[in-house]
Amino acid sequence: MDSHSLNRSRQTPAARNHIVYTDHKGRKIPYADKITPEPILNNNEGRDTKADSIRNSYNSQFKVGIYGWRKKCLYILVMALMFMMIINLALTLWVLKVLDFNSEGMGQLRMVPGGLQLLGQALVLDSLFASSIKSRRGQPISIESSRNFTVCTRDSQGYLQSRLYLGQDRLEVNVGRLEVRDARGGLLLGASQETVTVGADNLVVASPAGATFNTAVQTPLVRAPPSKQLVLESPTRSLEMHAAQSIAMESRAGDISASCLTTFRLKSIAGSIRLDAPSIYMPKLKSALPLSSSTPHSHDPHHQNIYQLCACANGKLFLAPPHGACAAREESLICR
Repeated sequence: MDSHSLNRSRQTPAARNHIVYTDHKGRKIPYADKITPEPILNNNEGRDTKADSIRNSYNSQFKVGIYGWRKKCLYILVMALMFMMIINLALTLWVLKVLDFNSEGMGQLRMVPGGLQLLGQALVLDSLFASSIKSRRGQPISIESSRNFTVCTRDSQGYLQSRLYLGQDRLEVNVGRLEVRDARGGLLLGASQETVTVGADNLVVASPAGATFNTAVQTPLVRAPPSKQLVLESPTRSLEMHAAQSIAMESRAGDISASCLTTFRLKSIAGSIRLDAPSIYMPKLKSALPLSSSTPHSHDPHHQNIYQLCACANGKLFLAPPHGACAAREESLICR
């Protein structure tokens, strides 16, 4: 055996070179603890190449992170979220622009102390709940509906108390008592289930047909307007006036006329009928002929226009000559 082979056999395992590799944080790499089966090159380039190959082998066995289809799904999700965020931001800006949001309110709606102020028109699509609705100072308020308009009030328990309904062809008010008052608070018209009260000084019915009452009218005074006539008329039925004490008909500057088609009756049960006037005229009364032609003063010119008023058994009045019996020769014809 030559000397070269003897020297190779004498080398102990401890004399072999061990290379320990560490990562960038100084941690020991387990793969570097193994004994390198190949001789270590003396140059630094060979050493670095070996270390890099070992490090790459270690990294290929222990991968850290998201790779493959998971990484693609993550990128797609991030892009979708970013796209949705941009759309939401654009829609938010568009809504703010359309509704005209500003520091004072929204569009023509202003936030004022005590409530909201609307400078233009408001369209209410459903219900409007408010404790008070007022117009601007010096401006009218107008409420318009395409079909009907209803205003309701309720009590503390939620039950309906009153209701105002304004439809296309009618106005309905459901209340316990209806009152119409003037600017000073005086009652002009009051209506309840029992009575209807007219508190005005004058009640004027401007209809050409007048006022129609199906039952009875109770009033202390019936008076015509100035320079107008008062006519009480029943075209098809009777007209009756009743009073517990008395009925007075007075005309201070004109006449009182009462006419009928068949019979005009004045009846007093416990008293009498008194006609108090300087002149009482009853024209169109029938005149009866004298009983006989020998009646004195029959041809006296001073007594031709003088008659005596006589009455038949049935109460019918007729005129008779001033001298003689208060009878008619043709009584059957006069008193018929």
